[in-house]
Amino acid sequence: MTNHWNDLQNSDCILIMGSNPAENHPISFKWVTKAQRAGAKVIHVDPRFTRTSARSDMYAALRSGTDIAVLGGMINYILQNKKYFTEYMVEYTNASFIVGEDFDFKDGLFTGFDPATRSYDKSKWSFELDSKGNPKQDKSLAHPRSVFQIMKKHYGRYTLDKVSSMSGVSVQDLKELYELYAATGTAKKAGTIMYAMGWTQHSVGVQNIRAMAIIQLMLGNMGVAGGGVNALRGECNVQGSTDYALLYHILPGYLKTPLAGQDTLEQYNKAFTPVSNDPKSANWWSNYPKYSASLIKAMYENDDPKDAYNYLPRLDSHKASQYSWLPLIDRMADGKFSGALIWGMNPACSGSDSEKTRKALGKLDWMVNVNLFTCETSDFWKGPNMDPKSVKTETFFLPCASAIEKEGSVSNSGRWMQWRYKAQEPQDGVLTDGHYFHELWEELVHLYEEEGGVYPEPITHLTFNRMCEADENGKYHFSAQQTARLCNGWFTRDVEVKGKKFKKGQQVPSFAYLQDDGSTTSGNWLYCNSYTDEGNKAERHDSTQTEEQARIGLYPNWTWCWPVNRRIIYNRASCDPKGNPWNPEKAVIKWNGEKWIGDVPDGGWAPGTKHPFIMLKHGMGQLFGPGRVDGPLPEYYEPLECPVETHAFSKQLHNPTAVHFEDEEKAVADERFPFVASTYRVTEHWQTGSMTRWMSWLVETEPQMFVEISPQLAKLRGFENGEKVVVESVRGSLWAIAMVTDRIQPYKIAGKEVHMVGMPWHYGWVTPKDGGDSANLVTPNVGDPNTGIPEYKAFMVNVRKWKEGDA
Repeated sequence: MTNHWNDLQNSDCILIMGSNPAENHPISFKWVTKAQRAGAKVIHVDPRFTRTSARSDMYAALRSGTDIAVLGGMINYILQNKKYFTEYMVEYTNASFIVGEDFDFKDGLFTGFDPATRSYDKSKWSFELDSKGNPKQDKSLAHPRSVFQIMKKHYGRYTLDKVSSMSGVSVQDLKELYELYAATGTAKKAGTIMYAMGWTQHSVGVQNIRAMAIIQLMLGNMGVAGGGVNALRGECNVQGSTDYALLYHILPGYLKTPLAGQDTLEQYNKAFTPVSNDPKSANWWSNYPKYSASLIKAMYENDDPKDAYNYLPRLDSHKASQYSWLPLIDRMADGKFSGALIWGMNPACSGSDSEKTRKALGKLDWMVNVNLFTCETSDFWKGPNMDPKSVKTETFFLPCASAIEKEGSVSNSGRWMQWRYKAQEPQDGVLTDGHYFHELWEELVHLYEEEGGVYPEPITHLTFNRMCEADENGKYHFSAQQTARLCNGWFTRDVEVKGKKFKKGQQVPSFAYLQDDGSTTSGNWLYCNSYTDEGNKAERHDSTQTEEQARIGLYPNWTWCWPVNRRIIYNRASCDPKGNPWNPEKAVIKWNGEKWIGDVPDGGWAPGTKHPFIMLKHGMGQLFGPGRVDGPLPEYYEPLECPVETHAFSKQLHNPTAVHFEDEEKAVADERFPFVASTYRVTEHWQTGSMTRWMSWLVETEPQMFVEISPQLAKLRGFENGEKVVVESVRGSLWAIAMVTDRIQPYKIAGKEVHMVGMPWHYGWVTPKDGGDSANLVTPNVGDPNTGIPEYKAFMVNVRKWKEGDA
């Protein structure tokens, strides 16, 4: 979230799209309803009518997978009707930048596409530069190759009729949606977006979010109270786990994983450190070498960062995406892995095409699953269609302590780092994740010492004990507090930085003091300032705030928020170039003549001296974003499984760069699989259900797998409410109980009636008895090219009556 949970109350219009917060993020929804009581309009755009829809001022049903059609139509509406916040857009975005002559778009493809590699040459999307190496600009926005004019041309194709024909949203509803939300494009109003995995889990997931970011920038809704682009994370610490490099392509603090060929720290830093010649660009990522050196020093304190850099693993520079989820499982299915350590996951239920995942697990020599309870992954060899005698995999299960059996931090969707305390001790023999990792490291070091081995230094030089505390016998044990101290970082020697003197061992006060010479450690530069000499700020519970802060509810002394306790990111954009808030009644920061007051400013420079989007090379919000894998502008593509052979916007049906496997069949306008399907969450269960399905009272409320079906489809196929049916796709099938409901309605798509069904993804065969199996038995192995996230939200199925002998 660029903003934070209680900031939702400051919004004048809340667009909820790709999420169902009333049921799945109920704490967030209290702030939505508070805003609504104050006069805000709440809009819900979703394939199903849910409890969120019921509390909204407007509801519009769209076919799953058509979000960019609807959002592209809104961009076109804003441009054609001049609903944009002109001064904000001209001064704070790259609308005025001139794009190079190489750029073009034709038949659904941007310039530079190579069909052999299914990839783009992004150099074709570069800006035209002046003599100083900065992008040329035309602030009149009249230049035909200005971003503004390119966008007008690109989204001029997104007419109401075309958008309606693909999305199923009526022209009347589209007009109402666009008018309501575009009304926030003024200085005195703010609109926000709440999204979740209904947007991310698509083959265009990143571009879904990019499209909304473009809208927010055009309307002046970034950096302001009640604005922003706000992701609702699926569990309490998804934000934290991403910050700390859960994903293959990043290191903690969103530093890049080194690539093959980047043989030295200098080469690595040069590759990822942007250079700007614009004196008004803060270009904050120019500090990249300080953050990378401090991270390496946090891992290998006794080594020079230049030497310890060599201990980091590399990704293949030409095939980096092969380390994402879908390619890993594909290689596992081909027998190319010896073993797998699966930690805190249940991929036999959560992975797309779960049948393929389960069979892939059977190709391993060994597998370790660390989890709270046994689940479909730990016991995959016992599952449906499995012959234990033919499974060679030796499996191990390690029970792990739950959240209430350990202390540590969680970082919520709003980036607030909150400390949690241990409520009880784990059962005998059960350890926390940190303790397991520490013992594993100790054993590896012991084995290297006893037996030797190839290249031991990345393990043996690791200063893991810096995350631990010693007991009375001198034995080290993992410590969450010590780990938090290391994540902040300390000085490794006496130094003077910015005119201030620091002693060896003293905590670094903020990331502005990190150095690139090994004199500082920081396990995550974004969290530098969270654990200073004052103590662990995540433990704070002080609700005091100044009068200015109280107007919008910042609560700066309640826990801690990255970066440097800033509650609203890019808050310099909430003021005009002279430092005056666009909306004085809901000021995030303002210049009092000497300094900024309110929130922690996004840089302390005086008004007008720096562009507001300090994390971007040119300091401007990116309407045109040339860094994405699949294009500098969001373009509408159908899901890789879809009910149509052509669409209304171009000749390119699917995202040409999407992750998929050529040898795996996809259902496109296939009469065998005529219905659009989507998966989602319910309130009563969580994730794959490997925690909640053991709870009898939760199973009583949601006892088994079901599929939501419209009355029209039920009549067409002769289904009765409560009847057992079979949902099947190209990949597999499962049974489900038919829930016939008006919450799902058929769509009119390209002149045809198209039906949709929906299923929760929380079930699996382990428990309860007769509870059903995973919805992911029928989801496809396709994904977003930027992140690799699978397309769980839009695929094609058939639904038929269940008969004896069906699974």
